Amino acid sequence: MLSLRLKMATILFDKIIYGPVHSRRLGLSLGINLSPADGKRCTFDCIYCECGLNAERKTHSAAPSREDVSKALINSLEQGVKPDVITFSGNGEPTMHPHFAEIIDDVISIRNTRCKHAKIAVISNSTMLHKPLIISALCKVDDNLMKFDAGSDKLMRLIDSPLSNDFTVEQLITDLCRFDGRLTVQTMFLHGEHNGVSVDNTGDADVEQYIAALHRIRPYKVMLYTINRETPVKTIYKTSAETLNAIAAKVSAAGFEVVVSG
Repeated sequence: MLSLRLKMATILFDKIIYGPVHSRRLGLSLGINLSPADGKRCTFDCIYCECGLNAERKTHSAAPSREDVSKALINSLEQGVKPDVITFSGNGEPTMHPHFAEIIDDVISIRNTRCKHAKIAVISNSTMLHKPLIISALCKVDDNLMKFDAGSDKLMRLIDSPLSNDFTVEQLITDLCRFDGRLTVQTMFLHGEHNGVSVDNTGDADVEQYIAALHRIRPYKVMLYTINRETPVKTIYKTSAETLNAIAAKVSAAGFEVVVSG
């Protein structure tokens, strides 16, 4: 059973292991939440985050230990769960966990002995890629789904709201290039306004800038999606299927494999 804590129309996962759930991007996914169960821990404060805004989700407990993660995963698999993929996601940014690299090694070992068919995926906001241990760990998993929502600092800050004032799109692109193409870029397209400022990454010029960044990053796949759940900011809206497909056509014409999830 999927265990959720509902609050203000957004969700928190209150267990280390959640699901399996049918992911629109990955198939039958067994989730691993490396954030505390009572709140959110993230280096971004995205206006569309299904877990809510950081200020509304302050945590007062520690992240799960490496040992607890292994025990929880083994217990779930012993219950007969057979996922297509074991996915690191949850209440925030998984790579922030102080023992992320070691946990990756543990999960690979458990997968290899208990569910060899399953892939291991990490859904990340791409902000910790400057750390060699993080990149090294991520390169061991089957699928890295890395967030890249905009090709300009202005749009990136409006949509993703990085906590660090020094974080830039140029840094993000440079760090994504560390994968040498062995990654999937996932991008949220939306429109609306926030605090009286227009937010829209679907315009022609913005898409051109985005595609130029993709040429530098060289991902083997690009996943385009739009809002599918409640968002903490109520003045942003789902991109139409027509617009999303038009963007996908441009990305495909630029030479990238594209998956669209409306």
